[in-house]
Amino acid sequence: MTTVDNFPRQELLKIGQVASISGVSIKTLRYYDHLGLLAPNIVRNSAGYRLFNSSIFKRLSFIRRSQSLGLSLTEIENILNIYDKGEVPCGVAKEVLIDKLDNIKKKIDNLTILQGELKAILSGWHYAESLDENICPNIQKQVD
Repeated sequence: MTTVDNFPRQELLKIGQVASISGVSIKTLRYYDHLGLLAPNIVRNSAGYRLFNSSIFKRLSFIRRSQSLGLSLTEIENILNIYDKGEVPCGVAKEVLIDKLDNIKKKIDNLTILQGELKAILSGWHYAESLDENICPNIQKQVD
């Protein structure tokens, strides 16, 4: 674990300050730390309190933007690990985004099929006049 003594000398921020400035909750910051997403921008002082350098904001911005694009925290962690090794992670990031785009296309295709099924059911809707073995015949019958 990195300690305050071997951390670059600059103003270190407490977790509450980081939360206030970034808009990321303290609970989320602790969770990200637990997952290892915040290293190498975090250290603990002798009392065990988390202290952050100012580059944490760039990292949090990347995490939040990546999440908004649909990346999982595991995918984000993989990209950050490459970056933390001093390598450019853009190739891996592009592969992840291509996979996301392919998954979105599949979901859209499946939703389009579902939309057609729902339209077909609704266009042929009949109200049951009495109870029978089907709970709602409109839903339980197969549409051709």
